[in-house]
Amino acid sequence: MSGLQDKLRALPEARLREIRRGVEKESLRALPDASLALTPHPAAMGSALTHSRITTDFSESQLEFVTGVHASAQDCVDELTQIHQFGYRVLEAGGDEMLWVSSMPCGLPTDETIPIGRYGSSNVGRAKSVYRMGLSHRYGRRMQTISGIHYNWSMPGADTSEYFALIRNFRRHSFLLLYLFGASPALCSSFVEGREHELQTLKGHTLHMPHGTSLRMGRLGYQSDAQASLAVSYNSLDSYGASLQDALTRPYPAYEKVGIRNPGGDYNQLATSLLQIENEFYGTIRPKRVIFPGERPLHALRERGVEYVEVRCMDLDPFAPVGINAKTMSFLDVFLMHCLLSDSPPDTPAEIAALARNQQRAATSGRAPGLLLERGAAELTLVDWGTQLLRECEPIAEALDALDGGRKHREALLHAWTVIGDPDAAPSARVLATMASDFDSSYVAFTCAQSKQTKAALLALPYSDQLQNRFTKLAQSSIFEQHRIEVADSLPFELYRQQYLSVDRLGLPGQRAAA
Repeated sequence: MSGLQDKLRALPEARLREIRRGVEKESLRALPDASLALTPHPAAMGSALTHSRITTDFSESQLEFVTGVHASAQDCVDELTQIHQFGYRVLEAGGDEMLWVSSMPCGLPTDETIPIGRYGSSNVGRAKSVYRMGLSHRYGRRMQTISGIHYNWSMPGADTSEYFALIRNFRRHSFLLLYLFGASPALCSSFVEGREHELQTLKGHTLHMPHGTSLRMGRLGYQSDAQASLAVSYNSLDSYGASLQDALTRPYPAYEKVGIRNPGGDYNQLATSLLQIENEFYGTIRPKRVIFPGERPLHALRERGVEYVEVRCMDLDPFAPVGINAKTMSFLDVFLMHCLLSDSPPDTPAEIAALARNQQRAATSGRAPGLLLERGAAELTLVDWGTQLLRECEPIAEALDALDGGRKHREALLHAWTVIGDPDAAPSARVLATMASDFDSSYVAFTCAQSKQTKAALLALPYSDQLQNRFTKLAQSSIFEQHRIEVADSLPFELYRQQYLSVDRLGLPGQRAAA
């Protein structure tokens, strides 16, 4: 720990002040009866292709709200709240839809009825829809309706090798986030209809894992047999890029059978490789870089290095109006600083496999008394390991609080101490307890009531004409921009697809200047 404290003391205060964060938050649109809304993306929200703040994820029914980059957690929550206020007003004006506040979906129709996102007639818009069609063939549409929070984080001055060190430590320690913030211990049986699973029936159509924390991050979530064959190394940008390039260019027999097009000429997927594009690679965290229009993400990383990391393992918090609160963000800031400053030895294939097993245990049994995780050649209880990590985070919380004389980081850490000492205080336990006490152990009834309550609370907040006008203008300009892109297109889509997927577009290993 002394090494961590030495690095912390050596950090100029100015760099700590420059930490930045932003959020991407996904939610399904649902009807009052808890079924999936099958209506198109609301036109009044603007273009899902070009809007900077409001888009869709996999499904046309799955909204994604995106904040800008913020200097404080509270500023980030404030902007996310404003986007929700506008979004709910659009939904209210168009009918009785609401946002589903849990990560695991509402009542789902048959798989083929779940609508895939549509982005207009441009090549880039068509490619986004074809990519999603490929996901539906590969993993099924139900899996893609899972929603969550992505937390984007950067500290200026950190270079690419430091970000990869952070990522390695994050992967080692992310079990703690599943325990502290996982909020998806139960789901509606419609999600697993026709699939094998290990869930237990709680009551009626509600299935659960008694000590589960985040079913979203377990085998039922973003997992696949194909991607399980990937042992991606995070030891350097070169090793990460090589693993990703192999997956993006290696034909995968099961996907070759699906083919690029069906006999009628419609597109089934963008490619028959193990991954169609970079975003298909699922992980708890990703190295990221803002890309230029038409640029491949891997090319951007190779040419200009890592700019920020994207944390992808956070469930929606059904008790927080916008899915996450400032206290959780403050803890994430401390946790990510710990990952950045702690010693981070290279990963190995054996450790990568062990981390996958740890993630599964934490997701499905995280609150089980005495749960053991693998650490090197030994085993350690999740609580003991988590306690050690929280202790090491204390000086970081103090350093961040010293910047403004506040206590928000220490209070976030104190809350984590409470949860590590009392599994019943974890959000996953709170979900199950509330379901049992107030909703006859029904996941759908609980989430439906929580969604209606959240909608009412956000609609009741003060909302100015200025705010409404700002979002209305954003929506209108996004529609204009989509039209501009569509008019400017001249390349046949098949040629566009081939050019975009060309291996030459992925960049070359080691091509960037030192970051």
